Amino acid sequence: MAGRTVVISGGGTGIGLATARAFARDGDTPVLIGRRADVLERAAASLANGDGGTGDGADAVALPADLTDPAEVARVARSVAERFGTVDVLVHGAGGNGGLEPGPEHPDDPLAAAARAWTVTFRINTLTAVLLTEALRDRLASPGGRVLFISSIAAYRGSGSGAYAASKAALHPYAFGLARALGHRGVTVNVVAPGYIEETEFFGPGIPPERREALVAETLDARPGTPGDVAETLRWLASHAASHITSQVVQVNGGAERGH
Repeated sequence: MAGRTVVISGGGTGIGLATARAFARDGDTPVLIGRRADVLERAAASLANGDGGTGDGADAVALPADLTDPAEVARVARSVAERFGTVDVLVHGAGGNGGLEPGPEHPDDPLAAAARAWTVTFRINTLTAVLLTEALRDRLASPGGRVLFISSIAAYRGSGSGAYAASKAALHPYAFGLARALGHRGVTVNVVAPGYIEETEFFGPGIPPERREALVAETLDARPGTPGDVAETLRWLASHAASHITSQVVQVNGGAERGH
């Protein structure tokens, strides 16, 4: 199944970049989308140079855009349509920790602080995925198209603020409904829910050693996850071998959260 067009939001770093490398090794064309043009261009260049084990290099494309803006999403969709016509695989990796987003603080107004935290977190984790999906759903290969959402272990057990967990959990019913709507076209839709993954920007500058130790201690294989662990799961779900798997949530967390 080489030579596919693989659109990856959040493709410039972390899990998104690892996913781009995984598909590039198969000869697919990664289309990287994100807000930071410089980050995307570096990622595309590294793929073109064959960095990260991608062999002779990939014909990667960088499309900078703010996926919370409908007009920007429409522009990206037009560009994808003009360059490629069909999208074979759509991976939603954009998002992250809303607490790291720049903006006004409200230390003396807890309601304003809560409103900002929840609004920002849903915009970057949920709205980005919904808008890009809706913009490209008619472009998905039929049959054989794949839509893959990246959720989180937090969707099952909650998180510190609650906003992040809720924003990821919201992707699950959306994915299930999409799987039902697109199934007759031979398009599968699945969700991957990682646990603690290192080598990403999610925790900003990092986490205290004691918290890292506690997170690793929850796993059954006694190690943190890597972006590659998630990327290879996404790659498999996009393969022909997984063509009868749809409307599922696959957990990648070393057993920190048991199967559901």
